[in-house]
Amino acid sequence: MLKNNLNNCSILLICFFCVITKGWANEQYEIVTHPNLSVKSLSVNSLRAIFGMQLKAWPDGTAIKVFVLPDDNFLHQRFAKEKLHVFPYQLRLTWDRLVFSGTGQAPNSVSSSAEMLTKIASTPGSIGYLEISHINNNVHVLKIE
Repeated sequence: MLKNNLNNCSILLICFFCVITKGWANEQYEIVTHPNLSVKSLSVNSLRAIFGMQLKAWPDGTAIKVFVLPDDNFLHQRFAKEKLHVFPYQLRLTWDRLVFSGTGQAPNSVSSSAEMLTKIASTPGSIGYLEISHINNNVHVLKIE
């Protein structure tokens, strides 16, 4: 009887951890900018141009500073696929082509969501993406249309 109860508890714990892990993996995220940026929404095409390093300034003339997480980061991969509709390796190829041809530069890479939050909050004209749990009043959430 005790052995059956332990087996049942073990199965329940495994299921519980699977549900929690899946929930964390699907955490929502948003596109965020420096809080003083006057732009409140962007089209998907503008977002793609910004992260493709083709659009270099906001409508008010402020230089756009793009921040991204490393290529192998799960949030970066989700962002590329879900928001930009490209694979992360396609973004990397685009950035590498700009750098190696001398016609542009790659975005600024940060190592964590905490660093992303700090950089965007302190860099005028900046844009990036963060999990909702990391967003605070130091950044502005952009609406993507």
